[in-house]
Amino acid sequence: MSWQQAEVRTLKVGRYVIIDDVPCKITAYSASKPGKHGEAKARVEGVDIFSGQKKSFVSPVTHKIKVPMIDKRGAQIIAKQGEEVQLMDLESYEMFNVPIPEEYADSLEPGKEVQYLIAMDRKKITKV
Repeated sequence: MSWQQAEVRTLKVGRYVIIDDVPCKITAYSASKPGKHGEAKARVEGVDIFSGQKKSFVSPVTHKIKVPMIDKRGAQIIAKQGEEVQLMDLESYEMFNVPIPEEYADSLEPGKEVQYLIAMDRKKITKV
C-alpha cells in the first residue's frame, strides 16, 4: 500500500495528496465556514508531481482523503541512455531507469549523485 488516509482538514500547503489517482503537491488550501444546514467545505488545489498538471477538488473537511507515501532517496548516475538515465540506489544498490526531467537535462552526467522520490511505484529525479 503506497498511500494512507487522512482527514481533509489536516491537509496543509506543501504536503502531498492524491487527486484523481495521481500524487499531487498541495499549492492552495481554503476552507469555508459551515452553513445553516451544511458542513464546512475545503477546496484543495495541487500540482501533479510527475506531469506538472494542475488539479483540484472540493470536499467536506470531515471526509477522508488518500495521502501518498513519499520516499526520498539518493542515487548515483550510471549511464545516460537517450531520454532516460540509469540510476543505482545508494542504500539498496538497485539499478533502474528514470526519464530525464527537462530542468536537469544538461547537468546529468555519469558518476554524479542525485536525489529522487518514489510515489505510488513511480520514480522522479528531484535534485542534482
